Amino acid sequence: MNNADLAPARTRGRPRGRPPTRESIVLAARALFLERGYRRTTLRAVAGAAGVDAALIAYHFGSKKGLFADVMQFQCANALAVDDVLGGDPASLPDRLIEAVTGLWEDADFRQLTVRGDEAAEVIREYLEHELLARLVEFIGGRDATARATAVVTILGGLIYTRYLNPLPSLAALTPSEARRVLVPALRAALAPRPRTTATTRTGR
Repeated sequence: MNNADLAPARTRGRPRGRPPTRESIVLAARALFLERGYRRTTLRAVAGAAGVDAALIAYHFGSKKGLFADVMQFQCANALAVDDVLGGDPASLPDRLIEAVTGLWEDADFRQLTVRGDEAAEVIREYLEHELLARLVEFIGGRDATARATAVVTILGGLIYTRYLNPLPSLAALTPSEARRVLVPALRAALAPRPRTTATTRTGR
């Protein structure tokens, strides 16, 4: 038996050393989507940039659309880091929520990715519903937590849609600081505990 027989088999498409991860593929794809745009970026090119076999990308993400969705999720998770947003003084939570959303959407790279409007809107909707909403409900707690969190996410989703995805001229014309000033009071109201209502009956007398 020679030394070659003792050498471990090399996995096809994987670089030596640390095996590739989903994150490394997403980062390679993000760079190519920004450089070439969605249409001109191929899975083969992403595979080459990440140093993996294209079949591995198909296995993890299913399609280019699925890979793009993960890239968008990665961007959202970095900018709208829920732990960071929910941390700190609860009184300033509305400010942090608006700053996170406007900071993400004012970023030139992220805006470039969102030219794929339908896919971008779908990813943002899923992130708001499955990540931010669930964590807000847990953070707020209490009997009306779901209603309050839903009101917050509705305001943020409206901001994203009417300022960035399908802009209303009046809202799009505002600076980020002006948009925050307009919407923070609405978020404060949405986060405020709902007063208990007591049912009253009329006797008719």
